[in-house]
Amino acid sequence: MGRLDGQVAIVTGASRGLGKAIALAMGAEGAAVAVVARTTQVWNEKLPGSIGETAQAITAGGGRAVAIYADLLEPADRTRLVEETHAALGPVTILVNNAAFTAPGRPPRPGEAARSAAPAARPQASGGRAAWPTFRTTPLNAYRRHFEMVFAAYELMQMVVPDMEAAGHGAIVNITSGASRVPQDGPYADPSYGVLAGYGGSKAALEHLTRCAAYELTGCNIAVNAMSPSRAIVTPGVAYYAKDFSDTASETDFAEAAVRLAIADPKAINGKVVGHADVLDGSFRPFVRRMEDYAR
Repeated sequence: MGRLDGQVAIVTGASRGLGKAIALAMGAEGAAVAVVARTTQVWNEKLPGSIGETAQAITAGGGRAVAIYADLLEPADRTRLVEETHAALGPVTILVNNAAFTAPGRPPRPGEAARSAAPAARPQASGGRAAWPTFRTTPLNAYRRHFEMVFAAYELMQMVVPDMEAAGHGAIVNITSGASRVPQDGPYADPSYGVLAGYGGSKAALEHLTRCAAYELTGCNIAVNAMSPSRAIVTPGVAYYAKDFSDTASETDFAEAAVRLAIADPKAINGKVVGHADVLDGSFRPFVRRMEDYAR
């Protein structure tokens, strides 16, 4: 018996990294998993994995899964992925909004030939710090794309809440980041640490959306929470920018924390923004991260 037996989960951004780890963990706990992402074939050797590989790993372990290609920038793809999940697995009771823009470039669409040249990794700055994208060098279109992922999470949440209400229970787990709190209030004695205006700003918006949805759904037995790595997790996307972290956590532990949020009692934890370590130890402290923790 698994902790998620009888549940149907959508996990976005599940071809690699944290999304893949969460999909595998939920599949191992008995959930039928819709593995959603844009990557149907490996297009960059630095970014291994595909939705097919993740789904196959779940079914090989005796679970149920379906791989669904979706570009979440496209509203029609959002609608289609929910429809395909219904057709293949049934009504949705768990939604994990994990997809985000990290590494540069775009995978080919289904049927297109894989690109022969992968985008180059972003150079490392001196002193082992990552050369993050900057406010001054990021064009508006690139900044806007980060927020499109919040719009996708918003719409997916709207689409699956009726399923959860009909079932009498549900869980939404929005994956956020310490980047939402970096930098903290100024003035700044050392402005040399990297910040991510687009990525961090979109995660701050996702956290606010989390609280708003949880507030509105109070009494519906639906838990809506946001979770961030408590320490750096060197996923393929993160490794594109930096690898030298002195204190790291594992994808497996993060995925276990996501499973626990998926079975959390909404009366105990709802509308929270927490670090995964606080989920694992049961303290559910509000998540606060210092700039030096994030930028190491």
